[in-house]
Amino acid sequence: MKKYLLPSLGALALLGIVLAFAFEREIDRLSLATSLFSGEEMYDSFNRIDEIFPTAVMSASPDAVALPAGETTSLPQNFLYEGKRVAVGDFLSETDTSALLVLRDGRVRYEQYTLTGGPKVRWLSMSVAKSFTSALVGIAVAEGHIRSIEEPITAYLPELEGSAYDGVRIKDVLQMSSGAGWNEDYSDPDSDINRFGRILAVGGSLAELAARLERAREPGTYNLYNSMDTQVLGMLLVQATGRPIAEYMEEKLWHPLGMSSEGHWMIDDHGLEMAFMGLNATAR
Repeated sequence: MKKYLLPSLGALALLGIVLAFAFEREIDRLSLATSLFSGEEMYDSFNRIDEIFPTAVMSASPDAVALPAGETTSLPQNFLYEGKRVAVGDFLSETDTSALLVLRDGRVRYEQYTLTGGPKVRWLSMSVAKSFTSALVGIAVAEGHIRSIEEPITAYLPELEGSAYDGVRIKDVLQMSSGAGWNEDYSDPDSDINRFGRILAVGGSLAELAARLERAREPGTYNLYNSMDTQVLGMLLVQATGRPIAEYMEEKLWHPLGMSSEGHWMIDDHGLEMAFMGLNATAR
């Protein structure tokens, strides 16, 4: 019996190794997405998002602007927080800060990389992406792709009729007062934001999730931090401009600003950018 058992175990082990290599990206994706809001250290993942998730790429600007160097400065030894002195070095260590760039008057005064960070390493921006999305909405208004932010968002996104966003002004979505029922409690496994996380983990459609939300309040009456509101603005951009968000961003912001490195934007299984958190860029 043993002479048959050992080769079988060896074959199973070999099969396991082959499958691990074959599905390495899927395993990494599942691991990152399911631990995203757990407090687990992320510096071995946030530096290589494009290796784990599908992304859309924004090329470096053909007129890249190099940040000029200024007189080197040092960081303060400590800072005051809630009446207590906190050592800057301890804070940077405890928060796994992997890239720190200080500009003054447009010049680099301090630059430090630790852990898996580096001058050419892209990092996941999390909700900083929301500011780029809202800026692009403003550009789309200026260019006439969106007639007015007083219009209902369903004038552009009829697939959201019957959902929480039916008839809601674009302005209310921009101000996160859409009235959509939403739970952004990262510690609650059943929260809406963790439903986002499950799409990150195993794939799916962010747009379909938006269409399933129900109204909890009258639009324009209550400000509630809601990542789905930004995702719906991303859907609006795609519909109004007829272009992917990353492509529009490349032309309207990334290149004109003289970005010296590629940018990557995470996309879902249908090619829609994760407008609420998916932008990746270097510190510079």
